[in-house]
Amino acid sequence: MKGISSSHFFFLEKIKFIFVIIFFIMNLQCTSKKVPLIIGHRGAKGHITENTLPSIEKALEMGVDGIEIDVFLCKSGELVVFHDKKLDRLTNVKGYIENLEYDSIKKISVEGVYKIPTLNEVVELIDRKAFLNIELKGSGTAEPTHKLLTTILKQKKWMADQFIISSFNWDELEIFYKLNQKVSIAILTGSDPLNAIPVAKKLNAVAINPNFRALNLKNVKKIHNEGYKVFPYTINNPRDIEEILNMKVDGIITDFPERVKKALSSN
Repeated sequence: MKGISSSHFFFLEKIKFIFVIIFFIMNLQCTSKKVPLIIGHRGAKGHITENTLPSIEKALEMGVDGIEIDVFLCKSGELVVFHDKKLDRLTNVKGYIENLEYDSIKKISVEGVYKIPTLNEVVELIDRKAFLNIELKGSGTAEPTHKLLTTILKQKKWMADQFIISSFNWDELEIFYKLNQKVSIAILTGSDPLNAIPVAKKLNAVAINPNFRALNLKNVKKIHNEGYKVFPYTINNPRDIEEILNMKVDGIITDFPERVKKALSSN
């Protein structure tokens, strides 16, 4: 059998090289595709009453990447997980949660079934199965949150990058940042998200968490170019989820994690 000619050999090598380049490009495209994090809003609010341990457990069962909750400081000094300043909407009690001591809060019934948990109980339940986004809802929450997280981190059960501190109260975020530069900060905003960039720079934030209705391709790109992630809230409608996914955001805060999963699987 005659050997392969040099011209034929170089032709085969050229074809081989082209196939290698094509494979490399296709692989790069697959690996670089942005898959946003799924963040359960107040646990799995669309399924079980918000900010309760069963709701958080449900979100974990659904395989979320992160969980977002809200905290207030009660009169006796504990950080409790609840969204509203007033107890009226969800409980059998009226009045302000910050005016009550924890012994009284423990006796309150949430929608006739659940209890108001402490932040510490939530951290223990999640047990690093997802990252935790703690929204500083009430005033005076920055310092006790810092102290609690410092204790938790010293126990080496959690890593600092498994927590995010967010708030609409940017003064509270500034207090937290002065106390703690290890735990990441996200700037919550309900208006033009570009207005949050200066405070994000000041507080060395990792993300801006905007109302999804304020987002478009242009401002998402601008935020990314400034070096921040985009975690919009609260996206529940399947059509809205698809639209936000097309903007290449970094995470989606939702009451219905399964809807985001479904949208991702169909893309």
